[in-house]
Order: sequence, then structure tokens, then C-alpha cells
Amino acid sequence: MASHAFRLAVEARDLDAMRELLADNVVFNSPAAHKPFEGRQVVAQVLAFAATTFEDFRYVDEVADGDRVALIFRARVGDRDLQGLDYLHTNADGLIDELTVMIRPMSGLVALGEAMGVKVAAAGLKG
Repeated sequence: MASHAFRLAVEARDLDAMRELLADNVVFNSPAAHKPFEGRQVVAQVLAFAATTFEDFRYVDEVADGDRVALIFRARVGDRDLQGLDYLHTNADGLIDELTVMIRPMSGLVALGEAMGVKVAAAGLKG
């Protein structure tokens, strides 16, 4: 099975390619924010912040079925190891219209939330 284009863009740290894969009306459900982030520009900015926050980020598995893709990853934030899942839904044009991220353990999620929270707040984004 060929890897999903989003996985390839993330692994290449290609922020432009990630952005181009997002639908204009994409919704990003963050594990650390109460409300989702909405819209291509906002979600692309949050993904850029994540790219500079995660250390040793790598996908370890991928499961795809039609318009849904689950990308399982491992990473580190500071001294916290974490496991996570990027769950993607694509629209009829093949663009990502929903991205949900789940992370464990709680200590890793807290470390990520603290690191990302500073960046998101400084940019004036709401989620």
C-alpha cells in the first residue's frame, strides 16, 4: 500500500505540501483544545507549530479505508515520550476536511498542550 500524501508531507516536513492537502473548510480537532480549529489557513498554522514542537516524530503505522486514514505515530515533547493517532477524513476532491489527533499518555499530552499553547496564544488563534 502506498503511503497517504499527508504522511509523506509530514515526514518530509513540507509545510506547503501539508497546506495544499487541506480543504478550505478543514476542521482540526486538537487533543489539547476545547474547540476545533477551522479553515485551511488556521489549521496550516497549527500544523506548522506542531512541526516545531514535536521531537523525533515518526509514523509507525497507517490504516486506510476509502476516505478515512489513520496514521499512528510516536514522538517526544521535552522529556515526555508519546504515542498518537492522526485520523483523517477526505472529501470528494481528496482534500482533508477533518483531522482529529489523539495522544497518550496524559503526561505527554500535557507537555504538548503547554508547548503548543504558548505558540497558539501568541498567534491569536482560538481553539
